[in-house]
Amino acid sequence: MTVQTNVDAVTDRAASVLWRFGPMIYGPTILFALGEGAIIPLIPIIATRLGADVALAALVASALVLGQLVGNIPAGWAVAHVGERMTMATAGMLSLVGVLGMVFAPVLGVLAASVFLIGFCAAGFGLARHSFMTTRVPHAFRARALSLLGGTFRLGMFVGPFIAAGLLAVFGDEHAAIWFFGVCLVATVLLVLLGPDPEKQLQTSDEGPGVAEDTGEAVTGSIPTSERAGVFRTMWRFRRVLVRLGLAAASLSAVRSARQVVLPIWGLSIGLDAQTIALVVGISGAIDFALFYASGQVMDRFGRLWAALPAMLLMGAGFLALSFTHDLDSAAMWFAMFAAVLGVGNGLSSGILLTLGADVAPRADPAPFLGSWRTLTDAGGAVAPLAVSAIAAASSLGLATGAIGVVALLGAVAFARWVPMFVPKSAS
Repeated sequence: MTVQTNVDAVTDRAASVLWRFGPMIYGPTILFALGEGAIIPLIPIIATRLGADVALAALVASALVLGQLVGNIPAGWAVAHVGERMTMATAGMLSLVGVLGMVFAPVLGVLAASVFLIGFCAAGFGLARHSFMTTRVPHAFRARALSLLGGTFRLGMFVGPFIAAGLLAVFGDEHAAIWFFGVCLVATVLLVLLGPDPEKQLQTSDEGPGVAEDTGEAVTGSIPTSERAGVFRTMWRFRRVLVRLGLAAASLSAVRSARQVVLPIWGLSIGLDAQTIALVVGISGAIDFALFYASGQVMDRFGRLWAALPAMLLMGAGFLALSFTHDLDSAAMWFAMFAAVLGVGNGLSSGILLTLGADVAPRADPAPFLGSWRTLTDAGGAVAPLAVSAIAAASSLGLATGAIGVVALLGAVAFARWVPMFVPKSAS
């Protein structure tokens, strides 16, 4: 009874400090995500203005994802050696270089390099906050805290395009949205450097042991400042969890990424106009966004599998069912319905990748491990659109959509198999 009382007291204190310093913890992420969300839809347009065709414009836009993928492991090194705060400030300042490159890019190569740099810095920004939450938030509140973190990214990606549209309506120039991102970055750097440091307020505390090795060794106590393991040594030490649970997480990332590609293309293939497609995709995104905190509550109360399995099963069933509706008379109705189903499934998975990564990361030095973890999940998200395009080109969009459904169901099986093995019993 005394132990439970202490656990509740630790959790309540952590939650109180988390809310009190919420602007410092979540504010920089919201600002960065708003700016990034504003420029993402405009990258292909700017590339086209510089002479790119459709395929080349898409390639330039993909430099953002590629930069984030490449940046995860260096970001893990940076967080481990200079800390979360300095990593975020440095990433923000380097992103300003990318913003200036986008504004004044004379040729496509400069634009692509600038977009790549922004993606590279986004990796450092995301990993720094992920590492902070991993070391400073107790297990009992971890999923809700990380779901909120995931929700701030979703908010930025959801609201950012509307801000860009408003700026375009006022100024008539897509560069206005890029300057908006620059303003967000300046505010972010100032907030990180001049605001109170939440790392000093929310000290490490937890009700139980974390996973230090894939052998299950427990770690307690504060974060050491020396004897940090290197990134590649950490990857080798945690190869079992990365190859197993990490690949399951990559499958979820792949299904999420495929959803963003499949839904618009599916709407076009069944003859819907752009406005209808945007409405359907927007409703799906709104459902997704509305559920982000509920996902954290489910994970903290019932365990990680109660969010991961329903999410993967819903999205797997949704993709598989959608794949059979292309030639039906009521194809538009089925498209709208299954887009909503996919939105629910994706919303239920909000924060799960961040939370699982935090659960299995070493408490003493999580950043190098999280760099490897995020590289795997980002790789899944990067490969999925290419796989959809390749299968659709070789066969049909229906088969590509069904294949993503199969990946989701296999991912559900993998989560059911590996979460109980690697995630602490109190969280799984």
